[in-house]
Amino acid sequence: MSEKEKVCEHHKDKRRKIFRRIFAGILIFLFIVLVVILIIWAILRPSKPSFVLQDVTVYAFNASVPNFLTSNFQVTLTSRNRNDKIGIYYDRLDTYVSYQDQQITYRTSIQPSYQGHDEVAVWSPFVYGTNVPVAPFNFVTLSQDQSNGNVMVLIKVDGRVRWKVGAFISGRYHLYVRCPAFITFGPRSNGIAVGENAVKYQLVQRCSVSV
Repeated sequence: MSEKEKVCEHHKDKRRKIFRRIFAGILIFLFIVLVVILIIWAILRPSKPSFVLQDVTVYAFNASVPNFLTSNFQVTLTSRNRNDKIGIYYDRLDTYVSYQDQQITYRTSIQPSYQGHDEVAVWSPFVYGTNVPVAPFNFVTLSQDQSNGNVMVLIKVDGRVRWKVGAFISGRYHLYVRCPAFITFGPRSNGIAVGENAVKYQLVQRCSVSV
């Protein structure tokens, strides 16, 4: 090998060592950042928000057409951020009503919002459905429940949230909220008439929340 080739090979080796050191430095830096974030996350211990279904107002609940349901609800939900040092971004929240694991209304979107430390948010969306198809086996049970004066439905909220710790904002997480609502009809109704064909049920029911 000539002297010139030896010099070129030496320079190549030197560049490779420099690149390896730079790459190793970047990996170490990223690892340290990740460890710091995980330590902060573990210390702060973020808690999922708590949801309470305050009330449900029923404006329509008509199952007179076989295998179809027309309904109109207004629900009042409160959400509390139980964290002292962590904020919550609600990027998307969709509310709807289900019966026997079947969706019986359309989805209603709640305006995106930010919830600070220990703050409480209140939402009162309308959720409704016109001639929504109901599975025949569910419709039979639904008709029987309504005739008996008791219908159990679930107020559901599906969405995406992000956590804010100081200047750090996490990625998006799925939020699932399930609130049971016991609706009574006829002589057994414990609701309060609040207008023509509208009945309000005070529930104050805790909801299950998973993130």
